[in-house]
Amino acid sequence: MNETLKTLLTRRSCRNFKPDMITEEELQAVLEAGTFAPCGKGMQAGKIIAVTNKEIRDMISQINCKIGGWADGFDPFYGAPVILIVLADKTVPTYVYDGSLVAGNMMNAAASLGLGSIWIHRAKQEFDSEFGKSILKELGIEGQWEGIGHVALGYEAEPAPAPKARKEDFVHYIR
Repeated sequence: MNETLKTLLTRRSCRNFKPDMITEEELQAVLEAGTFAPCGKGMQAGKIIAVTNKEIRDMISQINCKIGGWADGFDPFYGAPVILIVLADKTVPTYVYDGSLVAGNMMNAAASLGLGSIWIHRAKQEFDSEFGKSILKELGIEGQWEGIGHVALGYEAEPAPAPKARKEDFVHYIR
């Protein structure tokens, strides 16, 4: 089996990260993979905010926790030291799909480098809030952006679980 297929078939969501920061080289490789995600009409509707600042990361975690309805102290990012926030330009008709592919590319790139990752929702609510809007303003990001999702990223604290069996009716054929 080639390495790409092996990565795609073995990548799993990580729910327990080591606190150690990933290397800058690893971060840049994952980010670059996100920028090369397929997109509708080549419009590149996605945008990535890479959060490595622990204080900001923890603030985002608290906001996400509140949106999710969990008790204070729960970390919806499972201790990952890096949060990659994927936004997409709402004026592009394929923006949700394009942003989703950015996140998928980054998670697969992470797996290929031996990093753990997991998609975390509620970015839409975060960036509809004053908190999210203030982040965009501080970064000088203007326009109509919607939060698509987060990729929590870091080193796995334990091995990934075995994959679940694929459902029998996953694929249908028209031949």
